[in-house]
Amino acid sequence: MSEEKPAPEIRLWTPEGFREDEWAHAETAEALAGNDRLILPLQAFLGLDPQERTRNRGRLGVLVQPGEQIDTLVELLDEVALIALVFPAYTDGRSYSKAQLLRGRHGFEGTLRAVGEVLVDQLAHMLRVGFTEFAISNPVLLRRLEKGEVGGLPVYYQPAAKPAAATGSYSWRRVPQS
Repeated sequence: MSEEKPAPEIRLWTPEGFREDEWAHAETAEALAGNDRLILPLQAFLGLDPQERTRNRGRLGVLVQPGEQIDTLVELLDEVALIALVFPAYTDGRSYSKAQLLRGRHGFEGTLRAVGEVLVDQLAHMLRVGFTEFAISNPVLLRRLEKGEVGGLPVYYQPAAKPAAATGSYSWRRVPQS
């Protein structure tokens, strides 16, 4: 007989620190009957009546799995307050690309949340591509963030959604801006 492990604690972190999560997850649009801010799966969001989306603007979020395309969401970005991009495993980087596209190409200015396998080595890169919130369950990362240790590299060679300043010595070398 195997014992089920309890679900790991998930805490919400932003660059300003830990905070309570104001968003609830729902599988279907029926949850809109309440007053909560809701994160719906992409297909449930797309299935909403356009008037329903407009009426609930500001309290709708969308959960996007790595295999789902964001093209169907692009025309509706003004109706979404939060997009949660899933990282099912540390080896799956498709949500990095989606974040970069949403910020850089499509100009999404709402909240961009990383959920799933958010690990120590990934956090600085996720910040650079435009993530603003992180649903974290990894105990090592939680301990580091509690100490105020974000980590990351001091110098970058590639452009990103988050602006960086030139170092002065090489035109292509950049340092992160606070």
